[in-house]
Amino acid sequence: MSSRIFQSVIIQIKEATDRCIGIIDDQGFVITCSELPMIGSRLDDFSSMSYDFSEPVLVSGVRTYKVLSNNSSKFDYAVFVEGCDDMARMTCMMAAVAFNEAKMNYEEKYNKAAFLKNIISDNILPGDVYVRTKELHFAPDVPRALLLVRQVERSDVASVEVLQTLFPDKQHDFVISINETDIVVIKELPGGDNSAEVKAIAESVETVLRNELQIKCIIGIGTTARHLRELADRYKKAQIAIDVGRVFDSEKTIISYENLGIGRIIYQLPTTLCEMFLNEVFKKNPLETLDEDTLETINKFFENNLNVSETSRKLYVHRNTLVYRLEKIKKITGLDLREFDHAIVFKVAMMVKQYLDSVNSNGR
Repeated sequence: MSSRIFQSVIIQIKEATDRCIGIIDDQGFVITCSELPMIGSRLDDFSSMSYDFSEPVLVSGVRTYKVLSNNSSKFDYAVFVEGCDDMARMTCMMAAVAFNEAKMNYEEKYNKAAFLKNIISDNILPGDVYVRTKELHFAPDVPRALLLVRQVERSDVASVEVLQTLFPDKQHDFVISINETDIVVIKELPGGDNSAEVKAIAESVETVLRNELQIKCIIGIGTTARHLRELADRYKKAQIAIDVGRVFDSEKTIISYENLGIGRIIYQLPTTLCEMFLNEVFKKNPLETLDEDTLETINKFFENNLNVSETSRKLYVHRNTLVYRLEKIKKITGLDLREFDHAIVFKVAMMVKQYLDSVNSNGR
């Protein structure tokens, strides 16, 4: 961040106080100050202290400090005021408000990550995207992958920093914190749309969070964005991928929107329509009539592409035993799973039931 932004604030504050006031970086070096000769010097009294983020200000032997707000667990800049009395404390806290505001305005205008966050959050007009793209010297039409990383069971604020080390090119790849659990990774794809490459990126994200922070996550992958303005849509698709995947592929941790299949269609249907469909399909008996063993047989039959011989081998039963079970299912439901059309209807009905159970247990 440019020290000129801070210096302009200091010039205004200097008129209201006779105390020396300035800004230091994370190494303790003065980057801007009301006393110009101090710029470039290092304040040893700050570097020798361990900053406590729970305290509003920190007092050394001769100065009062306050770290400027930041999204991460470490600081980039701190404001200092000469003196350790109540006046120094009050001046320091008020100056921090002014510097934080200047810092935020600067980042909003010149920070690419903040610009991208506004795009995916729909907080910027389409016409402004073009203008800001030129101001930030952003290549708008480079293919980009968007990954939504959702931390489950527990979250860690250090996850953003860990992922930033995985994507060090901050001019082309971005790691953006959305909320306490969600992080968006936007990665340029110089080689164009490559689903295998994107999946490998997602796997590396999952691995680094698991190994370094013991964080379990689910990663939703949106379709590749061909232009910056498409990122908002790709973000929504990544959200849908996670939501649909947790219903129909709960064992998967990496879910691509492009591979959701019929689950995506079911997820977008009204629950009343889903209930009507189930009542029409299972006119004779409801799906709940089937016991766990029968449902396992059905699932295994679908897994083996309706192949009776292969399914009986996987279930370790005689072929005639499986045929008997399929006849029993036909008698109960009126659907013969050996017929392709009946099998499709039954498979969709099972997915619809799974979706409704998810809605009833979690709400939507």
